[in-house]
This record gives sequence, structure tokens and C-alpha cells, in this order.
Amino acid sequence: MPRFLDLHTHTVKQSEEVTAIQSLSITQDIFLAMPKTRPISIGIHPWYGNLPELQTHMKYLKVLSKQQNVKLIGECGLDKLRGAPLNEQTEILTKQIQLAVQLDKPIILHCVKAFDELIALKKQLNPSVPMIIHGFDKKPELALQLVHNGFLLSFGSGLIKRPSTALAFQQIGDVFFLETDNSSFSIEEIYQKAAELKKISIERLKDIIFANWKKLNLL
Repeated sequence: MPRFLDLHTHTVKQSEEVTAIQSLSITQDIFLAMPKTRPISIGIHPWYGNLPELQTHMKYLKVLSKQQNVKLIGECGLDKLRGAPLNEQTEILTKQIQLAVQLDKPIILHCVKAFDELIALKKQLNPSVPMIIHGFDKKPELALQLVHNGFLLSFGSGLIKRPSTALAFQQIGDVFFLETDNSSFSIEEIYQKAAELKKISIERLKDIIFANWKKLNLL
């Protein structure tokens, strides 16, 4: 039977029942020993990136992201509430998208109040790799707009805490991911809620998510 698959977490939570992709930051975790086998993502988070250090950060990212266990580039993205000015964040994100295309690895995205800009950047760059919005917790209209523009969505605790997010989840198809991020909810609890919302069994949900991971070469 497929395991519980956690697309994005900031803690190390591996078990016999769960496979989780731990998110690491070049700007914060660069001096830690990078795991060689445990699945990870790595990137420059928009809260901590800046142009003066971009060349150095990208040099490290280019080397580390070639590891086989690096499944995703990111989290990276745009945030109007925190971090460098948006034009600088856009330049930093563009470099990471270009690297992801070179490596043929999906991108996991953080986005706060900058979805229009993110959609415009995707149209401009037209990357050949999947772009996943992590921790989606907005309304159905935005979910459908993002899916229409070719983004994939990953849902977490918002399914449990926000009725509008639960409704958005019900309205999209079967191409989605689940995650814990830094939530206190376990991936098992999030799967349980997702199965209830989709009106399917946990086993069927596991099969759907396993297939989605396989499609993106995350397993």
C-alpha cells in the first residue's frame, strides 16, 4: 500500500508510514550537512534572498541541487508583505526557475499577495517544469485561475481550518498534493480531511497522490 506522502515540511519527520520532502533554505541551512538520501527541496526563500548575495547563493544552489535526493527547487517565490522589494524578489525567483529548467526539476512556490505577478512571470518565462504553489489556502476562484494557468496546488492545514480552502479543494480535479509545512496537524490528519472532502477512501486518496508524485519523478 502507498505511504503517506508529505510534499513540503520544515521538520524532519520520516517514518515507516510517511515519506516527506524536507524544505531547506540556502540562506539559512547552508552550513548544515545536506542530507544525501532523505528527500529534500532547496532554494532561496523570498523572505531571506537579496540581490547583493544572489551570485553566492546561486553558486551554492547550483551545486547542491544536483544531488539526486533534491526533488524540488524551492521553496522560492514572491511575497509582498516580507522580504526584498518585489522587483528584486522577481529577479531572484527568475534565476531559480531557470536553474530548475536546466535540471528538469519541479519548483515549489511561496506566494503572498503576488499571484498576478507570479502568473505574469510564468507566462513570460514559460518554463518546461511543473510549478507547485505550496500551502494553498485561498478561495476557489483563485485556485481555478491558477490551475487554468498551469500551476499545481499543494494543500495543507487550510483544508481543516478554512471552509473556503476546503471548497477550493473540492472544485479542482485529481492533480493535487498534500503537505504539513510547519503545521501542528499531521499528514495523516490532512489526508483524512482531504478524503472526506473528496468523498473517497484514504486508500484511493493515497493512490491518487502516489500517481501525482510519480508523474513528477518525486518518488
